[in-house]
Formats: sequence, structure tokens, C-alpha cells
Amino acid sequence: MEESFNNPSSEIAQSKIRERRIGWRDLLIIILAGIFGLLGGLTAQIWLPIEGLEEGFPSLVIERQPEIVHEETIHYVPQTTHEERIIQAANQALPGVVSIIVTREVEVEIDPFFPEWSWFYQPSWPSVQQEVSQGTGFFISSDGLILTNKHVALEEAADYRVVTIDNQSYSAEVLARDPVHDLALMKVVGEDFPVLELGDSDQLVPGQTVLAIGNALGQFEGTVSTGIISGLSRVVSAYGFGYSDILTDLIQTDAAINRGNSGGPLLDLNGQVVGVNVAMAEEAQNVGFAIPINQARRAIKSFQETGRIIYPFLGINYLMVNAEVQEEYQLDYDYGALIVSDSQSGLDVVPGSAAEEIGLKLGDVILEFNGQRVTADQMLSHLIQECEPGDLVSLKIWRQGQILNLSGHLGEREG
Repeated sequence: MEESFNNPSSEIAQSKIRERRIGWRDLLIIILAGIFGLLGGLTAQIWLPIEGLEEGFPSLVIERQPEIVHEETIHYVPQTTHEERIIQAANQALPGVVSIIVTREVEVEIDPFFPEWSWFYQPSWPSVQQEVSQGTGFFISSDGLILTNKHVALEEAADYRVVTIDNQSYSAEVLARDPVHDLALMKVVGEDFPVLELGDSDQLVPGQTVLAIGNALGQFEGTVSTGIISGLSRVVSAYGFGYSDILTDLIQTDAAINRGNSGGPLLDLNGQVVGVNVAMAEEAQNVGFAIPINQARRAIKSFQETGRIIYPFLGINYLMVNAEVQEEYQLDYDYGALIVSDSQSGLDVVPGSAAEEIGLKLGDVILEFNGQRVTADQMLSHLIQECEPGDLVSLKIWRQGQILNLSGHLGEREG
């Protein structure tokens, strides 16, 4: 009995000792796992950058997309007639506005196992289909014709996908790019698409209420912002994503236009499209621009009639004359269009163009076009765009102190 007490060999005692030892082992494992997990988390936080965020800039992390609240669940009563018209215009237009997603194949560079030998061999990187940009467009015909910006549909080798407000996705084809304005036409296969009604941008006045709709930041489709017409006939230099252009006769608005809104509609309170959102001033807040819809009407008409977007073309590089230009070049007139050499190409008159056939030369000042005086309020480009390719036109020219009257047929410019 004494031997049994000093040397615990019974099954019950041995079982208790094993249970005690296993419990301490488990506790040690848990402690070590916790330490290593903490160290791993700290290492990841220090060394792994957050994709898409720039160091030093505040960031907004969006963990999930907001839920879509269906219209039938909302029982809001507008507080004013003005607010009611805004809501009606937005609801009327939203079904016809689409998000445009642009993808293309890009090479994925992978660090070589032996970078010191990279001079000896050229590694081939795998290619993947990747989203490169997003924009907005809207239906202008029930059979799937979509109007957007040219810079949204600029890439020739890209694939284009259109997503409607009810999350229906369609493959899209770029049919035409406007050679003059930042506009393009796309097409999806289908029928009975909701069409937005086009208004009259010539009737706009500063202070008028407008709405901008688009795929803001490429994340928030169907975003509606409201503001007023801040100005008309603006001229801006637009650039980005390998694209640059001088845009004229733009509508300025303080309705928020962000990246991703390009190509979306600018609406009046009747729900009619009065402009195509095209650019924003990055150094300012609430300074956005839209192409007047009447400019787009010509492109649409040209495509529907000819299958192309074409414009009349004279073929000169010119400078609008004012008092300063008159003094600098010692001209007899303070108005007109002075033919000058382009700073990049060196061309003043395009070879083979209508201008060359008419007989225009460097230093000529076009005073009148088809009997209308060329001024800052009636620019030569505007007068030309009122014509059609092939039209016979007359020009009154000042050349080194002499007045000449010339005529000829306009050429054609195609994107």
C-alpha cells in the first residue's frame, strides 16, 4: 500500500497527469500562435501598401457598394415645385444613361527569379484583360445608338462594355469618332432602349438650372448632381490619358462633374439633354464643362445620313485678329482671320485642301466669309460649320494692302 502511494502507477493517477501535461502544451501553443500572428500583422501593415492610394493624401476606403433603393419604396413628397422638377427630370433620364467600361490586354510584369541575369535573357510577361478606364454615355436611339465623348472611346484596340442602370451588360462597338469635337458614337445590339430627348442648347442662359448625370469616379453609376449654367461659349484646353484638345463653345456649369462623368448628359428641368459633359477644372471646385448638344446634333445627323461623321474643311491655320494682333502684324484691319504658320507642323495652308485650291496664302486676312464679317463673335470656324462639304463659298481677302474676292468649294474632314 505504501509502495502504491509513493509510486503512482494506478490508471486513474496516470490519466490525471496526462491531462495536466496536455493542457500546458495547448496553452503554450496558443501563446506562441498569438505572438507570431501579432508580428505577422504588424509586418503586413508596415510593408504592404494599400493599392490605389498615394502616400500623403487623405483616402476614402469604400468597403462595399451602397444598396440600391428601388423607387417604389420611396414615398418622399417634394417640398417645392423646383425640387419636384429636378426629381422628375432625373427619374426620366436615368434609365437611358449608361456606364461605359473600357478593357484591354496589358502585360503583367513579374519579378524574375534571378534579376542579375536579366541582361542575358528577355523574359516574356503574361497578358491579362484589365479595366483601363470608365466613362458615361446615353441612348439617342431605341436600337442601341449611344452618344459619349471621343476620349472615352479613344482606344482602337480596347473592348467596350456598356452597363445600364438596371445592371444589364452589353458588348459595345465604337462606330465613329468626331474629327472636330470630343464626341463619339457607340452601338449595342438590342431594341426598345430608353432614349433621352435632345433639347436646344442655343436657348440656354446663365443662371438656368441644370442636372449632370454620370458614373462618378467610375464607381457610383447614376450619380445626379445639380447646379446652374455658369457661363457660355467657353474655350478650354483639355488633356488626360494621352489625349489633348482645344474645346470651344463649351457650357460652363457648377453642377458637379467628376472623373467618370465624361460623356454623360447635362439636362434642363424638362429632362432634355442640352449638353454632353466633357471636362472639369482640376484646380477649382464646381467648374465643369459640357459640349452643347447642338454641336452633337450635326455629328449624329452626319452619321445617320452617311455612316460617317464628316465636316466641311477649308484647310488653313489662322489667328483671330484683334487690336493687339493688328498692331503686331501691321494690318489694316482689327478683325478677320490671319493665316499664320502652325508652330508644330509649320503649315499655314494644308496641301491639297480647299484653301490651296482657292488660292489662300500665308499672311492673308479673311475679312468676310459668304458675305458675313469674320469677328470674335462670329468666328471663321463657326461660319464654316454652317456649310456642308462641297459647298461653293466666297471669301473677301486682305493681302498686303489689297482687297481680293476669291471663291471655291469646301473640302471634307473626317475622323
